[in-house]
Amino acid sequence: MSKFVKKPVEIEAHQWFKNGDHPEDGRSDWEGNVVRYYRNPSINGQIECLKCRDIMHNHGWIDTLEGGHIVCPGDWVVTGVKGEMHPCKPDIFEETYDPVD
Repeated sequence: MSKFVKKPVEIEAHQWFKNGDHPEDGRSDWEGNVVRYYRNPSINGQIECLKCRDIMHNHGWIDTLEGGHIVCPGDWVVTGVKGEMHPCKPDIFEETYDPVD
């Protein structure tokens, strides 16, 4: 099996806890441009998320190149090298990225 090392690429990221936390989302009392409210008519908003245990009503939704993804409170929203955005769990983010001075 071949092994590879990830190239050092500077990215932009913002930690998300609630609607409006991403700087491109605008006012916090309105639907976000990047992270929207998570709403699904077939899922009760009071049900716990299997990943973070918070209720689904407190989650966001982001459209990515691979389709839509749930954003848990505390996830990082990473902007990739081509401007694409995706959520990243805090533990994976910490292992993958270092702050830039």
